[in-house]
Parts: sequence; structure tokens; C-alpha cells
Amino acid sequence: MRSTSTALFTDRYELTMLDAAMKAGTHDRPCVFEAFARRLPGARRYGIVAGTGRLLQEIADFRFTDAELGWLSDENVVSKATLEWLADYRFTGSIHGYREGEVYFPGSPLLVVEGSFAEAVILETLILSVLNYDSAVATAASRMVSAANGRPLAEMGSRRVGEHSAVAAARAAYIAGFAATSNLEAGRSWGVPTMGTAAHSFTLLHDTEEQAFRAQVDALGPETTLLVDTYDVHTAVALAVKVAGPKLGAVRIDSGDLPELVAAVRRQLDDLGATETKITVTNDLDEFTIAALRAVPVDSYGVGTSVVTGSGSPASGMVYKLVSRQDADGEWVAVAKTSVGKASPGGRKFPLRVLDASGTAVEERIHVESTEADGRALHVALMTDGVTGAAHLGAAGTKAARDHREAAVAELPAEAFRLSRGDPALPTVFA
Repeated sequence: MRSTSTALFTDRYELTMLDAAMKAGTHDRPCVFEAFARRLPGARRYGIVAGTGRLLQEIADFRFTDAELGWLSDENVVSKATLEWLADYRFTGSIHGYREGEVYFPGSPLLVVEGSFAEAVILETLILSVLNYDSAVATAASRMVSAANGRPLAEMGSRRVGEHSAVAAARAAYIAGFAATSNLEAGRSWGVPTMGTAAHSFTLLHDTEEQAFRAQVDALGPETTLLVDTYDVHTAVALAVKVAGPKLGAVRIDSGDLPELVAAVRRQLDDLGATETKITVTNDLDEFTIAALRAVPVDSYGVGTSVVTGSGSPASGMVYKLVSRQDADGEWVAVAKTSVGKASPGGRKFPLRVLDASGTAVEERIHVESTEADGRALHVALMTDGVTGAAHLGAAGTKAARDHREAAVAELPAEAFRLSRGDPALPTVFA
């Protein structure tokens, strides 16, 4: 039976680096690692940090039990001395980073991990696995929320991604402003509101569409949402109002030429006296189709494949790099790659968001080895001496991240909300 440890959610080279560093006697050197993105996915104008609260719990569960140690031993991954070190592994360092829900740009030091090389390096894959996926989903979802222009969206893509990713995606979309998810585990684990009624199979189960509608209304009440595109949409709309009455909650359309069809259904509902009945659409939507429906009387959207796959950018391109370490004499040394196309500044970073007099963000300013305060400080303490800040965890932490995203996005200039490919909405300046 598998343990609940996350310790093997990693790549082999993390442990072989540890093994070699232990043999060289450099594994205990104090180090600073940073997670950041060199560019925004899909040439988007901004990104949204998501996954932090989930990651902190995963780090707390990063333990090598007998099951993990036994497998590593059987596979000869590391030496016996390293296995003994791993048996007592607990991350005892500190982590600072952008608040979950924060806006980020290329070069933003999203997560700063301070600890010994050994403790920090083996977290690389786990950190990037969580932040790369969750932030990609949240970034795409935030664009959809803006395109919806105040109309609610529901995440319903669980069947289009792996089961664990489905829960993570539902959480990330909620942080980005989606109103609900179809995924029940996301509701249980993270407090995300859940929704859902019936699929086409429920209609096909019954001898007639009317029988299916009556069964659903009997079970869920007239405020339910009836799916009206199994057969003929206009016939189904008439049946839906006949069965549920003019107080029918909503009808859902999952196919067809949406602009024309939605307008026709709205007229039909009004003519039938169901003027308060809502229309929700769920037909392979993304931010572009949502934006195209702004002038159409849609009341809400359900988004599946596009949101859980980052709308074409399923990973955020984040990396995890050593930026500072102590040398043999205990002196701090800034370090960085100089590879062509992959160069980045070394040294511990302190990021600020610079706002103009109206409160609009104008610059991402990142101080290197300096804590000058000339803007809104972006780093907060996430974990101190191995102890996680409780405010970032669970349903409460998820709700706080959702609230922060709304406030952070409100600071952005208008050009940030363009859906076309382009430059980041704010320049990143290293000071």
C-alpha cells in the first residue's frame, strides 16, 4: 500500500545531486534558491501565482518513510549514508514568496527557499510541479474571468485531465475568479463551491425528454438547470418551461452556433413567460469565445478542457535556480547561469510593485541584495524555520488567495486585459 508521503514526487537527479554533495561535504552549505519564470506562457500580458497553499502542504508531507527508503535502496538510487540522512529529512528552512493570487511577470522571484543545499535542492521538482501547473490554470482562468465581464463561470474540466490535476485545476480556477467547480474533492479539500445537475446520458436514459425533465425537477426542484440540446433545442426549451414552470432556474446549451442560438432561446423563454430563467453555455469555451459572446444574452459559462489545460499553455515555464550560497569561508556569494538565453541575475531578490498616483501598477521593481521600500512589497513569509504559516493553508487560505487575486488584478493597467499575444503589461526592472 502506498504511503501519503510526497517525497518521491521528484526526479532522480535531485537525490543523486544530494548524494554527490554529501560525499563532497558541501551538502550543508547555506543556500538561497528562487523559482521564477523567464517569460509568460503564451505571450500573455500577466500571470497569476497559484498553488502556494497546496505546495506548502506537500512540503509538510515530504517525508521518507520505510516504503520510500526501501524502494530507493532496492533501486540503488543513493548511498547508504544518504538513505540514513533522508530517513530524518524535514525541511527546517524558510520560504518567502508572492502571496497566492498575486500577479507576476518575467523575472518575478515567486518563491525564495532558504536552507542548506541538501534540504532545498530536493524540493525542486515538487515546487515546479505545483507552481507550473496551478499558475498556468489560474492565468488562463483569470483571462476568462475578465472576458466574461462580470458573468459567473464554472470549472467543469475534471474529465479532461488526471484525477489529481483535476482537483488542483478546480482550486486554481476558483482562486482566479471562477464561481464554482463540478469537482467534489475540490469542494471537500479546498472549500470551492460545487455545482452540477445532469448530463445528456440522463436524458437518453428516459423514454422521452419530458420524462427526463420531470424526473430532474422532481428531484432538484424547478430552480434546477435543464440541459436542452440533446435533441432539438427549441422543442426542449418549450418542454422545460412546461415541466418546471416560468420559475425554471436555467437552461444549458452545450452545442450549436451559440450567438444565434442563445439569442433565439432568450426570445423563446421571454415569450413563454420565463423571463427570469437564465441561460448557461458550455460548448468548448475559452477566453476568446467567451469574449465573443459579450453582446449575447448569456448569463453564465461552464468551461472544461480549455481552463484545465491552461488554454493552450499547460505549464508556466517556471524554473528553480540557486542564486546565492555561502563559500567555504562562510561568505555569501551570488551565483547564476550565464548560458545564452538562460542568463538571470544572481543574488537574493526583494520585489516591489510600483504604483502611480492613481493606484495603477507601472513597474515590477526587483532589488538585488537590497531591501529598499519604494513600492508595494510582494514577498510574504510562507514558512519560517520549517513551520508553515497557517493562514496560507486549507479552505481559508484558498479564499484569501481568491480575494488577493481580485485586488492585485485591479491594480493592472488596461492593456493587461488584451487577449492578443504581446509584451508583459509591466516592465521588470532589476535595481
